[in-house]
Amino acid sequence: MAQLADTLAQALKEHFGFDTFKGNQKDIMLSLLSGKDTFVIMPTGGGKSLCYQLPSLISEGTAIVISPLIALMKNQVDAMRNFSESDSIAHFLNSSLSKSAIDQVKADVVARRTKLLYVAPESLTKEENIEFLKTVQISFYAVDEAHCISEWGHDFRPEYRRIRPIINDIGTRPVIALTATATPKVQHDIIKNLAMTDAAVFKSSFNRPNLYYEIRPKTSNTDKDIIRFIKQRPSKSGIIYCLSRRKVEELAELLRVNNIKAMPYHAGMDPMTRSANQDAFLLEEVDVIVATIAFGMGIDKPDVRFVIHYDMPKSLEGYYQETGRSGRDGGEGICLTFYSRKDLQKMEKFMQGKPVAEQEIGKQLLAETAAYAESSLCRRRTLMHYFGENYDNDNCGNCDNCLNPKKKVEAQEDLSAALETIAALKEKFKTEHVVDVMLGRASSDVRSFHHDELEVFGCCEGETPKFLNTVIQQAIIAGYIEKGIENYGILRLTKQGKDFLKKPVSFKIVEDGEYVDDIMDEDIMPKNAAACSADPELYSILNALRRQIAGDLKLPPYVIFQDPSLEAMATTYPVTLDELSKIPGVGTGKAKRYGDEFIKVIKTYVDENEIERPEDMRVRTIASKSKLKIAIVQAIDRKINLEEIAEANGIEFDALLDEIESIVNAGTRINITYYINDIIDPEDQSEVFEYFRTSTSDNLSEAYKELCPDYSENEIRLMRIKFLSEMGN
Repeated sequence: MAQLADTLAQALKEHFGFDTFKGNQKDIMLSLLSGKDTFVIMPTGGGKSLCYQLPSLISEGTAIVISPLIALMKNQVDAMRNFSESDSIAHFLNSSLSKSAIDQVKADVVARRTKLLYVAPESLTKEENIEFLKTVQISFYAVDEAHCISEWGHDFRPEYRRIRPIINDIGTRPVIALTATATPKVQHDIIKNLAMTDAAVFKSSFNRPNLYYEIRPKTSNTDKDIIRFIKQRPSKSGIIYCLSRRKVEELAELLRVNNIKAMPYHAGMDPMTRSANQDAFLLEEVDVIVATIAFGMGIDKPDVRFVIHYDMPKSLEGYYQETGRSGRDGGEGICLTFYSRKDLQKMEKFMQGKPVAEQEIGKQLLAETAAYAESSLCRRRTLMHYFGENYDNDNCGNCDNCLNPKKKVEAQEDLSAALETIAALKEKFKTEHVVDVMLGRASSDVRSFHHDELEVFGCCEGETPKFLNTVIQQAIIAGYIEKGIENYGILRLTKQGKDFLKKPVSFKIVEDGEYVDDIMDEDIMPKNAAACSADPELYSILNALRRQIAGDLKLPPYVIFQDPSLEAMATTYPVTLDELSKIPGVGTGKAKRYGDEFIKVIKTYVDENEIERPEDMRVRTIASKSKLKIAIVQAIDRKINLEEIAEANGIEFDALLDEIESIVNAGTRINITYYINDIIDPEDQSEVFEYFRTSTSDNLSEAYKELCPDYSENEIRLMRIKFLSEMGN
């Protein structure tokens, strides 16, 4: 295995130019190359594609990649060809090809020139293609966007259900299935339908600690609440999601009338206007986008500070994906949702006329959404549980329920009654039926199964349905009850639940509130989610100045000063260039280049508002340049090769780049063009330079997503250093 790991590392550098793997990429590849079926749940941008692309290059034969989107296939094939001397390294086989093109693809595969063959699920089912693939040496199968297999997933494709039988017909080889998000039910469907019961599973965490979750009741004042919320956060970027296109247009217009820079975005708009509105948001010409769920796919703006749902989404999976577009840089991310039962009832009505099975799935997803919205339990804990992940903290400190906790009540007897009822029903019924029996409701279903004759019938006659639903919901999260995955929604006792029946212990629950007139007069805001300045008014003034300077210079605002630097200025009120240079991320160079206007604004603000500045302003310093930094700057001035500089100072190349980035971020201008010219063509330099010039963020992870695998991570880092040094210092 160690030898295989070395081979992988060498191949990674040779074929893709990367020095290190991301996350658990290496373990995933080792699992696949050892012949084991492998299941990967990895967020977008985590590097899923590389998990099968690299193994294909060092394996005998051709890897068959099943992908649902023709455009995605073409992009990946083009990307792979850029890493090879021959276009035959990768092909796709789908309905967009002519007969002569298909013949060429098959010829390259037969000649073993092709390492990756991308196939649409519809193409895979064609008899002629099945017969052809039987003659091919296949290294493994990769099923991309694997959630398409499940009716419970957000993009069900019936053709995906036929993949396993076809694989068996063509010839069994290891299978790797990959998806960005999947609930336990969807995960189960994927594993079952692909017959991957012994697969190695690699799952990344769903927790986003910086996101603050809050649910508010939707009332006649909701529009006013949203306007007030946004005006309290001037110049901050946000997305508002609405279910209908009409509401998108109405709300965007209402915000503009109230002097909020907002634009609409939905699929019904003409493409040019829609694209222009999106670009205006990315370039910070507008602060807010009001959109349907059509907005956001592939939009990686890192500094979206709030996501508002005007309407509750149809599923918690959709809610999680949409709220996840906030705070991608790890900074402040407020997720505010306005909830009304009427909205969910309206969505349920829209399902009428669809197949019964589809209606049942839709109702279950809406029920999960309602339970989440109405719960007084920690939002984060509920979300993590929904995706099959344990979150042990009772109080996350970063959601409305945890910042405004309700009193807990003892529910030991109620839990015992619920567990006894589930057991008496032979663990074959869903929550609604269990609650009916506990309340003594002789519904038609209860009577048809003669459950009104059971001893447990009416055991909680004096309670409300809402309270019993709360008991069951919190018992599920606590681990006493589980929902069946095969027959989703069926309640079963866990071992912990059975132990509780034998020896009951205290079970305290948080009673859920009523979403009627329970509107909050003041915002409950997170204590630790935001990177808020001590003086929001000054921050707003500085932010406007930064935008003005950036606009004049035709540069992204972050090149002037980054958000943390503005936060520090609005906290410590520097009024001299010396004080400004000690702000993190400024340094002497930036202070001299841009500082005069900022100092002038801060001094005027301090004088006009009679502000007493912090006592420690004069003694707050940052460490002076270390000997290592001085040695690096001097060596670069002498145009010494960077590898030689790293070797001479006994550090890895990555560590050297870290030091150079630190020097540039502190405001020192350095020139590494001599080194870059030796390893990157001028045309390629221009492309990467232009990316950073037009990007709204200098975040490296976002740059890797956009520019890899056309450029190596080190090439991107070097060009980012060149850009920041030339344009910012």
